[in-house]
Amino acid sequence: MSTVGIDHIAMPTADAERLMAFYKNLGFAINDEEEWRAGTANIFSIQVGDSKINVHPEGYLADYRGPTAVPGCTDICFVWNGSVEDCQKMLADAGVEVVRGPGPRKGARQRGVLPAASLYARDPDNNLLEWMVYQ
Repeated sequence: MSTVGIDHIAMPTADAERLMAFYKNLGFAINDEEEWRAGTANIFSIQVGDSKINVHPEGYLADYRGPTAVPGCTDICFVWNGSVEDCQKMLADAGVEVVRGPGPRKGARQRGVLPAASLYARDPDNNLLEWMVYQ
């Protein structure tokens, strides 16, 4: 047996509505949005391929998360399935400012050997977002 992937990560937010709108604008699906809005779910999540990001809305308390988790503490790297130019266009079309890149990066695929480039941006909570584009 071995660990083969990441099922989910969690991040807190200072403004759930603003964060949800930001990720929806980038084309991500939101899980449990209706249940969260109805008050029957404490959290919602952002679907990323076969993984997800659980969002802990403002005021959410749980004893099974990092004790110092605060909005803006997350650094996420997404894999973009396309060209650097397509990724830049997607971000520009969504009104997201690229704060760094594109530039060469050492990603996880093939233990860092596969050539890649990254673009960096920030979400409304100031979390660092990276899009890794393998070449």
